Amino acid sequence: MAVIRLLLLAVLLVAGCSPGPVASPSPAASPAASPAAPSLADETGPAMSTSTPTRVSIPALGVSVPLVGLGLRGDGSMEVPGDAETVGWYTKAPTPGALGPAVLAGHVDFKKRPGTFAHLADLRAGDRIVVDRADGSTATFGVTEVGRYPKDEFPTDAVYGPIDVAGLRLITCGGDFDRAAGHYEDNVVAFATLR
Repeated sequence: MAVIRLLLLAVLLVAGCSPGPVASPSPAASPAASPAAPSLADETGPAMSTSTPTRVSIPALGVSVPLVGLGLRGDGSMEVPGDAETVGWYTKAPTPGALGPAVLAGHVDFKKRPGTFAHLADLRAGDRIVVDRADGSTATFGVTEVGRYPKDEFPTDAVYGPIDVAGLRLITCGGDFDRAAGHYEDNVVAFATLR
């Protein structure tokens, strides 16, 4: 179990991050406004069959983009999308709509361009996230919480741990960009459950 947690931590350190200019964090994304990671025991609900996700739409952010599969690099870190617009689904996690926590990662910025998840911290409880699936169905999620976490305090269990509902976790970077380290200091995570 400790090896799995270390592997997941390595995945999280690069999820959706790119070196680039620092975007000013919104007031909603400030550490003082960040909620604690949601309790896994609070989540219950329905689930769908497994089906590969093909597109994610987030009406509140004006986002509608295709999804690509993200695996692991040789060093154990998660692959990240190769451009500012693309969002990736972590293929080692459940498919969106199936039982468990599906994980999508996108850039906050990429090569001096705003990324698709540049405003992820602006999501609010109740906002919809719609995932089109290869079987022709759609999985509609409602945001439950959005938090910003220092990378060394990432809520690994809340993001990747077992849950008894179809959950969705959207991850990007946030906070200040640490030029010496080459990455943002925090991660932003939006938690959602299947409606």
